[in-house]
Amino acid sequence: MSGKEQLIQGLSAAGCSVETVERIGILYEAGSYDEMLHQMKMQRCRLIDEMHESQRKVDRMDFLIRDQEKTMERTI
Repeated sequence: MSGKEQLIQGLSAAGCSVETVERIGILYEAGSYDEMLHQMKMQRCRLIDEMHESQRKVDRMDFLIRDQEKTMERTI
């Protein structure tokens, strides 16, 4: 497997959109490595933002579970 194929496969596995994968692939082929890395770092930031949002949702669900458990304990 070529370097570009590995890159594309990795980007897809990381959840990048088809457009993003194509854009980064074009930059790779053009030898625009600085811009390619910049785009990859932007995608990394996007993934971290998504992870933080998911963590906020988990935290909220934990709060709701604890709140309901307390409510149930008081009614028993």
